[in-house]
Amino acid sequence: MAYKKFTASEDMLKPDARFNSKVVSKFINCLMWDGKKSVAQKVFYGAMDQIAKKMKEVPPLEVFETAINNVKPFVEVRSRRVGGANYQVPMQVNKRRQTSLAFRWLLAASRDAGGRPMADRLADEFMAAFRKEGKAMNTREQTHRMADANKAFAHFAW
Repeated sequence: MAYKKFTASEDMLKPDARFNSKVVSKFINCLMWDGKKSVAQKVFYGAMDQIAKKMKEVPPLEVFETAINNVKPFVEVRSRRVGGANYQVPMQVNKRRQTSLAFRWLLAASRDAGGRPMADRLADEFMAAFRKEGKAMNTREQTHRMADANKAFAHFAW
């Protein structure tokens, strides 16, 4: 019997109605608060409409997917205790964690902005990440910088 670490939620996930994409569906689920999926969908699709208006030459789904791919980190630092001292050890990030970190950072960046409707903030963050700038991209760059600064401890990786 093969032991599976994760639940079947990924297999059960249905693609979203408008773009027929599982990634979009997962993002909407991460965006959702208090089980209010219709609100989360309204916010996401509102952001997509904003992107369609502002960037006529690129389809909004492509902007979204490129933004996610640009924000995904390849390495991160993990705390590792060796001989009574804690070291920040750079490690590669697996595919599932890359995506979830990208989602988390994009949502945190748009939630922190404040002052405007969430759909507008989300659209701005997607467009910024598409152009490889913005708060979520800064978080990724910082993560990579941390890993680079601590590469002397890479031999502690397990």
